[in-house]
Amino acid sequence: MSSAHAADPPAEEQIALHRQPGFVSFLVSRLAAVFAMQIQAVVVAWQVYAITRDPMSLAYVGLAQFLPMVVLLLPAGDLVDRFPRKRILQLSWGVQGICSALLLALSLAASERVGAFYAVLALFGCARAFTGPALQSLLPNIVPRSQLAQAIALNSSIMKIAVIGGPLLGGILYALGGGGLAYAVCLGCFAIALVLLLPVPIRFAEASQALEATAWRRFTAGIGYIRRQPIILGAISLDLFAVLLGGVVALLPIYAQEVLHVGPEGLGALRSAIAVGALLMGIYLGVRGIKRHAGMVMFVAVAIFGIANLVFAFSTLFWLSLIAMLVAGAADMISVYVRMTVIQLATPDAMRGRVNAVNMLFIGSSNELGEFRAGSMAAWLGAVPAAVIGGLGTLAVVGAWMRLFPTLRRVDRFDDASR
Repeated sequence: MSSAHAADPPAEEQIALHRQPGFVSFLVSRLAAVFAMQIQAVVVAWQVYAITRDPMSLAYVGLAQFLPMVVLLLPAGDLVDRFPRKRILQLSWGVQGICSALLLALSLAASERVGAFYAVLALFGCARAFTGPALQSLLPNIVPRSQLAQAIALNSSIMKIAVIGGPLLGGILYALGGGGLAYAVCLGCFAIALVLLLPVPIRFAEASQALEATAWRRFTAGIGYIRRQPIILGAISLDLFAVLLGGVVALLPIYAQEVLHVGPEGLGALRSAIAVGALLMGIYLGVRGIKRHAGMVMFVAVAIFGIANLVFAFSTLFWLSLIAMLVAGAADMISVYVRMTVIQLATPDAMRGRVNAVNMLFIGSSNELGEFRAGSMAAWLGAVPAAVIGGLGTLAVVGAWMRLFPTLRRVDRFDDASR
């Protein structure tokens, strides 16, 4: 990595974000990779279910990718802090491209060996464990510190384009040419991502520091650092419990069929509304940003997320439910924007890989466990009580965390979070 920069040169800070060397190339490369992941996720789930006709096979599709990623995240964070992050990201995307090629080969051979699909997905999950920490740690090395918050907002919002359009494009590609065409496009997207990443310069990396002697101490250093930093611990744990308790995505099929009576088209609209709300808010934050009271803004955003989910829980009107999901997506984007900016600014560059690995571990766990919480509670109590309890739980967490983490609540400007 490049030599240390004690401070961002004023001349570089005066350059508009989109003109910063390598930023647009990095953004488009990541967009191509996320499109590939979204397309592949839809197509492989469809293929596996078509082979097995067993709903549990869809659970195994997720599990095959999730378990290797969880196991490897902490070691991945350590490697990201010890070796060039750009190189690690290139290798990770390269392995994911190989996975797309393997799925392409299975499709062309009309293979019905579902175990082979799971094996490829497990390899894909291993590669994703390195992608996350490398990506999150690389962005602060590309743009000046003063433009990091804006870069995070634009990066997050543009990725929503792939989240919205990727599944739709995957379905169209599968309908036109089957899995072979879809995986060929995924392979092409990963190739584009790798090519566009090549010219991205690493200009704001700090000098490497001596790391802990043993592998275990290196792996767990990120956890230890987070525990000693109440701003980071508060931001990560607030998101963890808010999503764990308040998420209603797993309940959308039940609401669409039994409460709102809108069918699959309505279900798709509800899921898209979340992403559209996040996209619009991300664009706004990328242009305007948050100048003051960042900590309180984060708490208010999470509270609005909980209130929007409560409105959705009680709503029997499709248009009202759609607005509630739109607001929930926008509020979640504000929370993500503040959390990621605070974490990046409060973490030394030499620790970013390991801290971001822990953050990703919490995010992944909260999403998976949140869907399990919602589904199991709906099975026991019904969908509406499950959604109501989740929304109330989110509001309770906001109140408790404001008392437990006053340092986070008092963060005014993002620079206040700096180490």
